Amino acid sequence: MKQMTLFDSQTQTVSTSSPLASRVRPNTLDDFVGQEHLLGQGKLLRRLIEKDQISSMIFWGPPGVGKTTLAKIIANHTSSEFINFSAVTSGIKEIKEVMAKAEEATFRGIRTIVFVDEIHRFNKAQQDAFLPFVEKGSIILIGATTENPSFEVNSALLSRCRVFVLKALSKEELLKLLEQVLKNPRAFLEPKIKITEKQMEKIALFANGDARTALNTLEIAVLNGSPSIEGIIVSDELLDQCLSKKSLLYDKNGEEHFNLISALHKSIRNSDPDAAVYWLARMLEAGEDPLYVARRLVRFASEDIGLADNQALVIAIAAYQACHFLGMPECNVHLTQTAIYLSLAPKSNSSYKAYETAKQDAAKMLAEPVPLIIRNAPTMLMKNLDYGKGYIYAHDTKKKLSTIQCLPDSLKEKNYYQAGILGEEERLKKRLEEIKEWKKTMAERKENSMENEL
Repeated sequence: MKQMTLFDSQTQTVSTSSPLASRVRPNTLDDFVGQEHLLGQGKLLRRLIEKDQISSMIFWGPPGVGKTTLAKIIANHTSSEFINFSAVTSGIKEIKEVMAKAEEATFRGIRTIVFVDEIHRFNKAQQDAFLPFVEKGSIILIGATTENPSFEVNSALLSRCRVFVLKALSKEELLKLLEQVLKNPRAFLEPKIKITEKQMEKIALFANGDARTALNTLEIAVLNGSPSIEGIIVSDELLDQCLSKKSLLYDKNGEEHFNLISALHKSIRNSDPDAAVYWLARMLEAGEDPLYVARRLVRFASEDIGLADNQALVIAIAAYQACHFLGMPECNVHLTQTAIYLSLAPKSNSSYKAYETAKQDAAKMLAEPVPLIIRNAPTMLMKNLDYGKGYIYAHDTKKKLSTIQCLPDSLKEKNYYQAGILGEEERLKKRLEEIKEWKKTMAERKENSMENEL
């Protein structure tokens, strides 16, 4: 039986026309970056690989954390036949053909490892086709998935596989990876790359735990860098272009359209109903779509009034519905009523600011996993992984409050919502202060209790 490995050309020099991630893919555990909880010295998975005691397993983790790379490293260490199987292109017929060959190899005393990438893409019938061969020991199955195996892998198959949870790479791990790559002679034709530590950190943050994204970004930056005597220079401007998201497109000939809506918005924000009605009339009489204006008023109701007057959003949505039912010119009075109401309503942009601050953290910081304590655990696997452990159901408490931490550790001190002092928000501000004071008191009591026990 011919060995169908993931390393058909592993001993050869990797072509620079292949993606950077392929050119620098590590071949040993010592070169592998990340997953220290599984592959650190003395850890279970590392011991299994080094001793060639691999059993059927599932690698579960987000994209770009090394699932396929780890399978390829196992191929280097194991003394078995290694078959790479794609869940995207293979059906039951192909599965049975591979299993038949594996059976033949078993009779000859040869063990077969079948690696299935994206195993969650297999339907129940396809997964069931593996089951008898896993049970008999004809094959050792290694599946890779980005989806929760509790839901995406058949329970019968899952019960016969050990699940290893791979984590998103930290910023430090991504920086280590990028530094290794820049020293790797297989990475680039030009050995000298001029890129700063700050630029590398930007790439690591942008990659958001995904090694593949980090390597792709680095490759684009280097390929578009400026050649010089010192080597390839990656400028800040170039890197910003590599990291930028797709820009929104606007009508370049519609400047007056945006000037007028800006005037309406700012007049309402400044509590000037006369100016608001004037700019509204200018827009409607010029033939502006009333539904467009109504949508902007709905946005304003939450952006600039928000919790200071919750009725503002209700009125703005009602105005949109009225414009939809009646159209112009009848709906002009509904828009006027709404513009005046929003102008005179108490103002608060706390909701807007809360989201914008949270958005910056979401975009710039590495995405942290949801704390285990607030995850649901509908399956035994998830319970064994401590999903929901320690969770307190607030409705079961006297004050309908608990002290559990709902933010990731690095953000636990963040206060995105800063309550305003006008209108209805004054009451909400007082309520928030009471909640925080209660949680602080309970935390102090818990700390004092632990000290007394010691």
